[in-house]
Amino acid sequence: MPPERGPLLLAACAVPAQDSPKARPAGSARPTSRALPVTYERKALPRLIVHGDHRSDGPTTLPPLPPAPRCAGVKIASWNINSVRFRAPIVEQFLTEAAPDVLCLQETKVVDDDFPHDLFDQLGYVHRVIHGQRMHHGVAIVSRLPITEDDRLDWQANREARHVGIRLPNGVRLENVYVPAGGDEPDRDVNPKFGQKLDFVARMTEWSRSLACPTILTGDFNIAPLPSDVWSHKALLKVVSHTPIEVAALDGLMASNDWVDLGRHFHPAPARLHTWWSYRSPDWTKNDRGRRLDHMWATADVARAATAHIVFEDCRSWLKPSDHVPIMTEFAF
Repeated sequence: MPPERGPLLLAACAVPAQDSPKARPAGSARPTSRALPVTYERKALPRLIVHGDHRSDGPTTLPPLPPAPRCAGVKIASWNINSVRFRAPIVEQFLTEAAPDVLCLQETKVVDDDFPHDLFDQLGYVHRVIHGQRMHHGVAIVSRLPITEDDRLDWQANREARHVGIRLPNGVRLENVYVPAGGDEPDRDVNPKFGQKLDFVARMTEWSRSLACPTILTGDFNIAPLPSDVWSHKALLKVVSHTPIEVAALDGLMASNDWVDLGRHFHPAPARLHTWWSYRSPDWTKNDRGRRLDHMWATADVARAATAHIVFEDCRSWLKPSDHVPIMTEFAF
C-alpha cells in the first residue's frame, strides 16, 4: 500500500565515492537579470483531464490556467518532448502556464552546444544539466532551483544519452531516464532492441537495489504496466510496451526499492490514465488509443510529501505537439 502522506524527513545520504562526481554547477546555468525568483506566485494546477472533457474542433493551445492562492511546494514535471528545439514554442507555453520548478526532458535530440539555453534563461530556468546527443535520445533537467549534477549512468551499455541525475537543494535525488522503446517484435532472439530494453531495465533494477537515498525516478519508461494504462489490454498484450515480460521487468524494478507509483497513488486503477498517443491516429481525441508510458516514482519517504499528480492531456492538441504529454507532481518540501 502507498504510504500515508505527511512531513518529509530526509536522512543524510552519502554516495559511494565511485558514484559521486565532484559537485559542480548544473549544466550551463547562466544567471540573467530576467530570471524569476525561487519564491513566486503559482497558478492553479489543472485537474486531471479525462476523455471527453477536451473535445473540440482541434485546439492548438491550452486555455490559461485559473488563478489560485499561494501554494507552498515544489513542482516537478517530466516530458518526452521529441526534439526540444523543434518544440520550443510549446515548451515555453507549458513552463509559463504550468510553472513547474523543475522540468525533466527526454528525447531532446540535440548536442549540448546547440541546446536552446536562451529560451530557458528568459523563463527563469537558469540551472540546467544536459546530456545530449545528435538527432537521437538525449535528456535534460532545467530548474528554477539550484541543482547539482549527480551522475550519468549508461544503463544501455552503449553510451546513448538516456539518463542524468541531480540533487535538489534539500538533498533529494532526481533521476531522469529515457528507457529504450524496444522495437516492434517482443522477442529478444529476433529483435535485439527488445533485448536491449529488458537489459536496460535489469541494470536499473540492480542500481535501485543499492539505492539508500530519498529519490524521485521519472521519465519515459516506455512500458504501460496496468490494464487501465492502455486503451485495450487485450489488444496490446503482444505489443511492445505492454507485454507480460516488460510488465514483469518493471514490476521487478518497482519491488527492488518499494517505489511508489505517484500517478496511481493519486489516480488509482482502474481509472483511465494515459500519457502517449501515436502520431498515426488522425484524431487522437476520437480514437483515444493512449498508453501510460511516462511515470514518476518516489521512494516512500519522498512519496509522503507528494500532494498532487497531474497529466496535461490537452498538450497533445497543441500546435506541432509531442506524441507524449507532460506529467507533474507537487511535493510539500
